[in-house]
Amino acid sequence: MLGVVRERPAHGFAIAALTARGGELGQVWQMPRPVVYRALSRLAEAGLVEPAEVESEGGPPRTVYAITPTGRAAVDEWLATPVAHVRELRSHLLMKLALLDRRGLPVEPLVTVQRAALEPVLAALADEREHAEGFPSVLLTWRHGNVAAALHFLDGLLG
Repeated sequence: MLGVVRERPAHGFAIAALTARGGELGQVWQMPRPVVYRALSRLAEAGLVEPAEVESEGGPPRTVYAITPTGRAAVDEWLATPVAHVRELRSHLLMKLALLDRRGLPVEPLVTVQRAALEPVLAALADEREHAEGFPSVLLTWRHGNVAAALHFLDGLLG
């Protein structure tokens, strides 16, 4: 949500539309409207966004939030940081890629650091798998395949 407000000031209704089932960002993360409004309040309390204006064009008044310098720094740092766990690729990494794309920013720096973060994981899993037997071997094979697939995906993004 903070990444959306980083793009331009927005009100909760607009953010909820983006993160709804059919919304552009809802393809990655879906957030119901009440969650969006609660999160905006929390972000404001944390000093990451601030009310900028109130719109009331033919409907109920809507508070438009703008990002603060602290919020801007937090988003920029988050967008540059690789995800820590393979299970977060589906949600966190894809959201980062979507937000970078929406802003017209290159994805290659993030993809490169994400790839570098996964390479040692793949090597460690391969080492563990060599010494495992039974179901632990099956599980390690599964995990190794997931990391290998993630690296293949990232390589595809790098072209």
